[in-house]
Amino acid sequence: MEPKAFDIHSHVNFTAFDADRDEVIKRAHDAGVWMINVGTEKTTSQGAVELSEKFESGVYATVGFHPIHAGGATYHDTNELKENEYKKLVEDFSVGGGPHPEADEPKDQASGWDKKFYESLARHPKVVAIGECGLDYYRLKEETKERQRKIFIEQIHLANEVQKPLMLHVRGERGDDTPYYDALELLEMEAKVKVNFHFFAGSLDVAKKIWERGFTASFTGVITFARAYEKIIKEAPLDMIMTETDCPYATPEPYRGRRNEPVYVLEVIKKIARIRGEEYEKVAEQLKENAIGVFGVAI
Repeated sequence: MEPKAFDIHSHVNFTAFDADRDEVIKRAHDAGVWMINVGTEKTTSQGAVELSEKFESGVYATVGFHPIHAGGATYHDTNELKENEYKKLVEDFSVGGGPHPEADEPKDQASGWDKKFYESLARHPKVVAIGECGLDYYRLKEETKERQRKIFIEQIHLANEVQKPLMLHVRGERGDDTPYYDALELLEMEAKVKVNFHFFAGSLDVAKKIWERGFTASFTGVITFARAYEKIIKEAPLDMIMTETDCPYATPEPYRGRRNEPVYVLEVIKKIARIRGEEYEKVAEQLKENAIGVFGVAI
């Protein structure tokens, strides 16, 4: 079955989906939604690959080392979160007023950067990108900045070696585009592959610089309830943007307060079409083709 839409950045490999993972994927596939599950350290990268192997098509993976790990942080076991806590986490994150919803205290030492480990996974045929990787300056511990840059560069080099695109996480304090400009500088020096800026939250100026370099940006369900993205989406070249859920976070209207899942990416597409004043079918088709082109997914 050919896809109708792509969720290019999801985390169905996270423990938030342990109880009903197959049902979540089936709901997406029944609606024509294909997905890319994103790795953030060793365990989640391995899990994304293993999950992709269970399906002939429609489920793909990335492998990478998230920049927050450079400072010793790791990811929530989201099974510990009550359903009504998701809304507050997402609201805080989306306006830059709280911690990254995935950031937590270290639980083990298994998440360290290990190029050989990631390279062995990166060559898997269902792995379509390296990441999520990048720079996270939100409440940055200055001593981790250089380590973030070093690990980011190593992942750029890995992407170059395996000739697969980069899935970037870039974040700063609210209104500060510095990490975007720093990332663009490193990419200009080092990258030889396609690049997507996931969960884009920068300014129109930085968005234009991303597009000028031939890179793409993707948007989440936050655009369904936050108007700050509308000018950027209106001015974006339609062939340079994509859609994602970042599930289990960033749940769109009308499902806010619930755990997010890939099928809800359809709400993100609807909102983009409304913002741009264009037909849903035209927008959905172009966004799907963008994902296929960037990530080299065979249909």
